[in-house]
Formats: sequence, structure tokens, C-alpha cells
Amino acid sequence: MKKNNLLTLFLLLFVALSFGQNGKQKTVFGKTVTNVSPDGYIRCATDEYEQSLQEKYPKRATRAEFEKWLAPLVEQYKQLQTTSSQTGGIIYIPVVVHVIHNGDAYGVNENITDAQVQSQITVMTQDYRKMLGTPGYNTNAAGADTQIEFVLAKVDPSGNPTNGIDRVNLCQASWSTTDIDGIVKPTTIWDPTLYMNMWSVNFTDTTLLGYAQFPDSSGLGGLNASGGAADTDGVVAGYGFFGSSDLATGNFQAPYDKGRTMTHEVGHFLGLIHIWGDNASCTVNGTDSNKDYCPDTPAASAANFGCVAGTNSCPSAAGNDMIENYMDYTDDTCMNIFTNNQKARIATVMNNSPRRASLKTSTKDVAIALFTNDAEVKIENSCGGATPTCSAPNPVLPSKIVSLYNRGTANLTSATLSYNIDGGTNYTNNWTGSLAPNAFAYITLANTAVNGTLTVSVTSANGGTDQRASNNSASKVFSGTASTISNYNYTTFKYTLIGDRYGSETTWNLKNAAGTTLYSGGPYTDLATNTTQTLVNNVTWTLPSNGCYTFTINDVYGDGINSGYGAGSYTITTNSGATPVANGGTFGLTESKTFTTNALSNQVFDSLSSAYIYPNPAKSAINISLPNGVELPDSIAIYNTIGQLVVSKKITSANDLTINTSTYSTGVYIVNIIKGSENKTLRFIKE
Repeated sequence: MKKNNLLTLFLLLFVALSFGQNGKQKTVFGKTVTNVSPDGYIRCATDEYEQSLQEKYPKRATRAEFEKWLAPLVEQYKQLQTTSSQTGGIIYIPVVVHVIHNGDAYGVNENITDAQVQSQITVMTQDYRKMLGTPGYNTNAAGADTQIEFVLAKVDPSGNPTNGIDRVNLCQASWSTTDIDGIVKPTTIWDPTLYMNMWSVNFTDTTLLGYAQFPDSSGLGGLNASGGAADTDGVVAGYGFFGSSDLATGNFQAPYDKGRTMTHEVGHFLGLIHIWGDNASCTVNGTDSNKDYCPDTPAASAANFGCVAGTNSCPSAAGNDMIENYMDYTDDTCMNIFTNNQKARIATVMNNSPRRASLKTSTKDVAIALFTNDAEVKIENSCGGATPTCSAPNPVLPSKIVSLYNRGTANLTSATLSYNIDGGTNYTNNWTGSLAPNAFAYITLANTAVNGTLTVSVTSANGGTDQRASNNSASKVFSGTASTISNYNYTTFKYTLIGDRYGSETTWNLKNAAGTTLYSGGPYTDLATNTTQTLVNNVTWTLPSNGCYTFTINDVYGDGINSGYGAGSYTITTNSGATPVANGGTFGLTESKTFTTNALSNQVFDSLSSAYIYPNPAKSAINISLPNGVELPDSIAIYNTIGQLVVSKKITSANDLTINTSTYSTGVYIVNIIKGSENKTLRFIKE
């Protein structure tokens, strides 16, 4: 984030959408964010997310179409309220929270604790029920008990007991919003007709708090067919804004540490929009159609931040801004009200919208019969080979990790695991410890540092028979290659760097194995407009032979050099320019590449070091390009990011190097090319 002496003044005046001396704007989902907090946070990206969905799915109902359908239903609900004291009773929504992490220990960084997750569910129920004696209670005449409560699921999609917390190691330190929708959500989502899906993640943009998907109105009268986004339906928050520091210890970031980010985003999930209607108009009418369609939230012309009482951004309309409303952008401690009109909108959506109405009848929050001794085993994703170093350019594959859960009513103090790779030698792991119900432990399995299908079974729990057979075994295919350092039979290399508009954010260096910097550059100058600039033009690096070198490029803003401000890129090639060593431009804060000079033993697929995939990203097909004179590989296999085999085929002609991807889901895929005992791994993105 850029700063100068005028930044504070700009933010206080809410004039600057920029965060620096040259006007760089915050963007999310490719949209410029119009309301950024004075401390630089994007309080909510739901509106920008909805704009991106409208572009992606042209048939998706627009907000105007949604409101046209919703308005008469809201009125029907209001009429029902005036003629009957019954409003349908309490609605209990089953919730699954997907804790997306990168292999950190339980409770460290984004692998937040069960207590932090539970605190979020508690806060939402307090807020939506206006519970007496909690921060969610208010005495405002317009304040409503929405009669909605949230319950962590007690039954998983396979019919086994769960505590509603789904921990998934996706082997990535942080996630962009594009990859969350393209990879994280489709990979981890539970049936959205039966569960409200919530995700706790580490956003690449650490200033983003959260976003939600509005209700889908597919198949309802007066609306176009939906764009169809069932596999992305839910709410997302940064892990530091998930839960309440009042109720649990954890990884929280004040002043957004009381759980109101998710209270706000779930409001969007249930059909509410921001109280200022996402426009600057102060004009209102009987239905408040220019604002949030809730006349009992006074007109506001923009988001409010902090907690400044008496704010009136629309003096021509009655009432001060309702800064305490959960659908504003104020600090967590300031929020404490949903209104009666907002309650009516929520109830109408819950009665009529697909994937919302079905949550009312879902029984996934009702516990099934439990056994005394019930151990569940899950196989964790493998995060590839060990990190290569100059002293070990070809490390072996890591051993596999499983998580052992106690789903019984008694403490689990011992369990025996039986496991094998590809049906080979059976090994045994005798675990001892103490796990309370729904607690878990990570176990590293010996003799598993190889590829193949890992099968693990629980053969005993607490010294006796495991009483539930449906959750005591698991299998997963592991096919990734060990991490390697590419070797090049050259000692001179060419380096070119094309920067974007913001050259001042870019630095780079090349270091040897001892950590000595051999070449470096930056920061550079900024340009006045969004365009590229040549920062390093085909310079030659001369390196000692039999050495190991690491190139690192940094961007202090955290958006790389190709993010909409000029199509920046970098390339490193061998001296002839024929063999690429590294290239890129789209990254976050930093990106590195390690390579060696002159031959080292056991390098992987040196003959195909120049193979690549195009187009990448791909839509309907990919092509594997091989260097001239290189023989065809024997076969290829394509896997998704969780190690599931998508396709495997033998290569008999050049035509087999074109693969149809039209039926693939959006996301990242791994291609393993095999030639004899050698292999090469490439990646591509399916749009």
C-alpha cells in the first residue's frame, strides 16, 4: 500500500479511492472498490462479486429483476404478520465451516481453532435473534428478532457424524478471489441445498474482509434463468475476521474482531443489501427502491466507517444514518441491529429462493445416533515434494499425513491404523493420546514417501472394535513428483524485466547458494498512466559453473507486475535464448526460481525442459508443445488440485498431445508427462 503525507487527509475526506501518490486503486474481482475504510480495509466485496457474476452469467437475474420478484412476496409476508401472531417459528440453518489452510499446526495462522469457529456461529445467532444480554441486543423500536439461528452441522454429506468444521489443506499460502471461486469453493463445498457453506481463508489481499453470494432466483416467476453458481454459493471471510475475540482466543484483527464480518456477509447471503443501496442518491419513496428496499433504515448516501454517532449523509430525508445496522461498514463494536423490514426480506428469501428455502427443511443439524468408540480417518492432501535446496536438488517425496478424529462419546485414547500403498506391504501405526469428542490429531505415516494409492483403515479404537464402519477407512491417489531444481548446461543467461506502471513497487535479486547477491535491481520509477515499461533489457548474467542460484522478484503492494496496471513480465533464458529458465508476472508479494548450472545427477526429464502447455489459461483444449527433435512421451496423466485423476492416456502420435478440456471444471490442473523412468510436471488453468 502506497503512503504519503496527503494519504490521511484523502481518507478522512473519503475522496481518495487511491492509496498512494500516483492514484493506484484497490480492485477486487476486477472491479474498482468504491468504499475502502480509512485504515485501508475492504469491508465487503459482495457488490463487486455480484457485478462479476452478472458478467460471467449474462442470464443471471439482475438486482432489478430480483427486486421485481421479491417485492410482492415481501408484501405478502408483511400482510401475514399483521393478521397472525405466527411467523413460521425459528429457522435453524445447518452450517459447515471450511477452514482452508496450508499445513500449519492446529490453531496456527489460518488453521484456526474449533473455538474460534464456534464463536462465529454464536455471534451470528446472537445478532440474528437480538438476544437479550448479548452484544446483538438493541432497544431500537425498529430492531427485529429475525428468528434465524445457525447450527454447526452434525451430519456430513456421507451420513457420518461431524462437528460441522471441515479442515482442508490445499497446499497454498494464500488465495485470490479468482482462485477461491475457481478452486477453493468447487473443491470443498458441501451440498448448498442442505448446508450454508462458510469459508475461512487467508486472502492474498490481506485488506479484504469478506464477501458473499446473493440468493439465486432460478426458476421463479418474472426472472431469467440463473447463471448457475451452486458450486460457489456461500460466504467467505479472512481468517483474522472470523469469530469473536470476546468468546475465544485466536487469530483476530481488531477492530473487525467481534464476528460482524460474517453477520454482514450472511445478511447478503439472505438477500440484504447495504443500507445506502450502493448508490449516492438520497431520494426515497414508499418502498425505498432507490436504496436498500427497507424504509425503516434511514436514507444514507455512502458507507459509514468507525462508529460516529449522529451522522446524517442525507439531511433531505428523515433520520440519521443507521450506523449501527449490520449492513453498514462500521466497526464491529458499533453494529447491533437488523430492522423489521430487513427481517421481512430475509423471511421472504428463506421461503422462496432456491438453496435458501431448502435450508429450512434440512436435517443436517440434527444429531444421529452416536457410538462410544468411533474413530474417523481422513487423508490429508500432499503438498508436493520437499522444498529443494542447493545441497539437495532432488529431495524425496514427503511421507503422507492423516487426521484421526474422535466421533465417539468417550475420549479416544488409542487407535490402530493399517495402511498400504497400491495394495502392497501392510504397515501398522499404533496411536496413543487423548482426544475429546470431535477433537483430532495429525499422524505422519512411515514408509509412505512414494507415489500411488494410499489406503488407510482404523482396525481398533480404545482397544476394541471401531463401532462405525462407514468412516474408518479412506483412500487417496498421490501422483505428484518430488520437487526438483532445474539444471542447465550453460553458464551465461539472459534476463529481461518489463514492469507495469508502478515501478517503485518492484525489486529483484539473484543469489548464489551462500546467499550472496550477484545481481539485483529496483525499485524503479512510476509512470503517469497504466502502461508497461522496460526496466531490464536482455542483460547477460555470467555465473560460475556447478553452482546453484535463486532468482527472486518482489512487489511491495502484493499484486505482482501484471494486475491491470500494465502487462508486466519477466523472463530468464539461457544465453542462446532458446531455453526458458523462468518467466512470470502474475504473483503476489514475491516469486522465486532456483536453478543450477552444468549437469547434476538425477535431473528429471532434462530432454523436455522446454516443454510447455498452450493456451494457458485454456477453455476448450490444451496442447503440449515439445522441443524439436524430442521423442514423443509414453503417456500423460492429468490431475486436479486434490490429487484426483481426471484423465490418463497413452501417446501414440502428435495428435495425442492435444487434450479436450471443454468438460473440465474451472480451476488448476496438473499434467504429468511420462517417458520411460523420467517425468515432467506442468500446470494449466481451465477457465
